[in-house]
Amino acid sequence: MISSVLVANRGEIACRVFRTCGELGIRTVAVYSDADENALHTRMADAAVRLPGAAPAETYLRADLIVKAALNTGADAVHPGYGFLSENADFARAVLDAGLVWIGPPPGAIEAMASKTRAKQLMGIEPLASVTDGDLPVLVKAAAGGGGRGMRIVRDLADLDAELAAARAEALSAFGDGEVFVEPYVEGGRHVEVQVLADTHGTVWALGTRDCSLQRRHQKVVEEAPAPGLADELAAELHASAVRAARAVDYVGAGTVEFLVADGRAHFLEMNTRLQVEHPVTEAVFGIDLVALQIRVAEGGTLEDEPPRARGHAIEARLYAEDPARSWAPQTGVLHRLAVPDGIRLDTGYADGAEIGIHYDPMLAKAVAHAPTRAEAVRKLAGALERATVHGPVTNRDLLVRSLRHPEFAEARMDTGFYDRHLDELTEPAPDPYAPLAAALADAHGRSRFGGWRNVASQPQVKRYLMAGTEHEARYRHTREGLAAEGVRVVRADDSLVVLEVDGVRRDFAIARHGDQVFVNATSLTALPRFGDPTAQQDPGSLLAPMPGTVVRVAEGLAVGAFVRAGEPLLWLEAMKMEHRISAPAAGTLTALHAAPGRQVEVGALLAVVQPAPQDDTP
Repeated sequence: MISSVLVANRGEIACRVFRTCGELGIRTVAVYSDADENALHTRMADAAVRLPGAAPAETYLRADLIVKAALNTGADAVHPGYGFLSENADFARAVLDAGLVWIGPPPGAIEAMASKTRAKQLMGIEPLASVTDGDLPVLVKAAAGGGGRGMRIVRDLADLDAELAAARAEALSAFGDGEVFVEPYVEGGRHVEVQVLADTHGTVWALGTRDCSLQRRHQKVVEEAPAPGLADELAAELHASAVRAARAVDYVGAGTVEFLVADGRAHFLEMNTRLQVEHPVTEAVFGIDLVALQIRVAEGGTLEDEPPRARGHAIEARLYAEDPARSWAPQTGVLHRLAVPDGIRLDTGYADGAEIGIHYDPMLAKAVAHAPTRAEAVRKLAGALERATVHGPVTNRDLLVRSLRHPEFAEARMDTGFYDRHLDELTEPAPDPYAPLAAALADAHGRSRFGGWRNVASQPQVKRYLMAGTEHEARYRHTREGLAAEGVRVVRADDSLVVLEVDGVRRDFAIARHGDQVFVNATSLTALPRFGDPTAQQDPGSLLAPMPGTVVRVAEGLAVGAFVRAGEPLLWLEAMKMEHRISAPAAGTLTALHAAPGRQVEVGALLAVVQPAPQDDTP
């Protein structure tokens, strides 16, 4: 029997495994980087071991340090979570060679399936050996890892070499393996997967289907189980293919076989030899704990001949610290408060007051709703996210709510191109017009402009706020009866609650302040100074860092004095496991370059300056 488990991971998945271990009476051990010294998973475990450094390559990707930590703390098993070393066969062997229990598939199965090229060959599929115009569009894909890293869609043959180079560099940085391959890109397909679970006695479960079609940058955003609208014959084919893949490599433990479904046909994508981020929707539908079953299998236990019966429908939404309206730019800062209404499962690796840094994935939490029908689950999750308290950096919360309520999603007509088609409408600002007034009235609570009352009307007080990228003014007056504003009746105004009557309808506004940031219900505002900063100006053509991160590459041969074309890639930033390309805003001359590989920059840092060329001087 396993008595102590080290989780070779961080954040939400580490906390998830610790929770099950606690319920089973198993002692837990965490590993943490310097950036995670005060993280929730570090504090949640019974023991924690520091991995010096912050970058994944020197911490969570150091198999030797993690095995040593397990041995030094008396752990007798290692759970890899997902990401990092979870699909690394050498790490699995190192754990087993140290006499520890590996809560995962055999190293040989990981090896067979961890490379997407070998996995496809195992399933009788060969990648493209060469690419012609007739093959377009194609998908460049990293052979190792997942999470959308090292993936590029190529629609123009002239872009192929550059995208191959970019994919190799990103894959090497993320997984330590720069192998990439090219395959046909199927337009308008749905991403459907099958959860499998196998024991050491020959039993393999196929635990239904999941639809993960809502994706950004090839990374999943909304997942659900079962996949809606699949014909019974197709669902049965997917189950059979998943079981066949598991049996082909003598699989043990939890894994996922992924497919692209288009025109009623299933195309094999890959097998992930680990627990998936979206595993909670399967747990909700089947009423099981996949982590507990992983531990049972690792201990040599048996599964029942047949899996439990599926009941109802479950949907999961990933809450990210990112701005979808700005190319999904990741956001950093303090997460002051995160809470959802009762009845919603919230898996998170952050406690209130935690710092969201630049080193890791920007996912803050996963919210999961389960209900008897899909429509009820969608409504339940959308309503819960709308009422959730999310105080901190900009998130994709509003996008999630709108996505769940979009007719295409509600009618289960979505595919992997959903956000390509609808992102503009889903990110259209729709701020509450009364939020600035509520914030100003709460701020004015208890203040008075007068030493004594006068018989002349006071001039309105004005406060300015930045809301949804636009400046807004709020005007109010101090009167004998209290605070007043034009067009509304102020029923109540104090530090934490403002009540307004608008056209005869009472509206409550919960107020929370964190420095200059004010949250009015779900709306975030930034209080602006009375007078602007006259020095806050940049030269025309200045390229500023859109997020904090690290410069990973500069375009080959780029130097001050070079002529660049509009849209030409100049450099690449990496932040929160994502690469972001910085391109020339217009054709012109590069007059300054302050970026170099390895340099860490803060948001707003000056990276380069492109002096726009007169239109008739453009080559």
